[in-house]
Amino acid sequence: MSEHTAPPSSGAPAGLDYRVAHLTERFAEGLPGELGVRAELRGEAVLLTGTVPSARCREDILRIAREAFPDVPLHCDIVTARTTPPDDAEDLA
Repeated sequence: MSEHTAPPSSGAPAGLDYRVAHLTERFAEGLPGELGVRAELRGEAVLLTGTVPSARCREDILRIAREAFPDVPLHCDIVTARTTPPDDAEDLA
């Protein structure tokens, strides 16, 4: 897990759970169009999870999340899907 923003605060901002749910909806409906990315509240931090097709998409999602939560610690477990064919043959034996 990697940490990407703001220092810990003394308490979670009011309405944080609502803001987290809204961010997940924004990912699905907006620019990245990523249904597989989730934002979850973990204590006083926001955790992003899921799989995206490219590093660029991952960076776009992180940028949107940082803009939405400038005052909250943000952790990212978003992975990039392998979109190229495998380099080696699969051994079925």
